[in-house]
Amino acid sequence: MPLYELLRFRQAVFVVEQGCAYPDLDGRDQQARHLMLRVAGELAGCLRLIPFPEENRVAIGRVAVAPEHRGRGLARQMMQEALACCRRDYPDCRVTLTAQNYLVPFYESFAFGVTSASYDDYGLEHVEMALVQVS
Repeated sequence: MPLYELLRFRQAVFVVEQGCAYPDLDGRDQQARHLMLRVAGELAGCLRLIPFPEENRVAIGRVAVAPEHRGRGLARQMMQEALACCRRDYPDCRVTLTAQNYLVPFYESFAFGVTSASYDDYGLEHVEMALVQVS
């Protein structure tokens, strides 16, 4: 995996663009599965899946699309792939994520539901969400 490219990409989106100084290097990348989307050979989007076996869950995180590639449905495509990976590779795990508040409707469109009150995370409002289990 081109680690430097991935970390630089995330820094450009989450730290520089959003003006949010937060610790992106959280020690979870080593055990995460990284999905990277390329357009014409260029990194256009990414996300990570972090398994928490002791909690019987997998978390989707660090979902990002480069500004010049937004508005084309790439985030939706990446989330569909992430959920397919979760169903295939973590079939008995609960799927969770942390979302910026303005993205709640996007994640709700994939059947995620809000599971926490809104809270400040380094100056940006977030909520916890979990995939609603359909029986």
